[in-house]
Amino acid sequence: MPDRPKTPTYFIFFILFHPDTWRILFGFCVSILLTPQLAPPDLATPGRLMLYVMIATIGWAVSGKPAGWITTGLKKWLLGDAIKK
Repeated sequence: MPDRPKTPTYFIFFILFHPDTWRILFGFCVSILLTPQLAPPDLATPGRLMLYVMIATIGWAVSGKPAGWITTGLKKWLLGDAIKK
């Protein structure tokens, strides 16, 4: 079976249907929302940056199941019966 051609549409759907895309997005959003509330006011810039990274990593780690649900739902919604489970 030959490889599928690598077109821009292929890459867009690959990124859209990959669970890690949603995990990264979730971790980034959690970090942006929670770090300003959790960081002490006198925390220096390197410490604040480390806190952003740590919270983003925790957000990425806990979003495994929701990311799977999102990608499965998108596949069913966009591809319909074309996927096999």
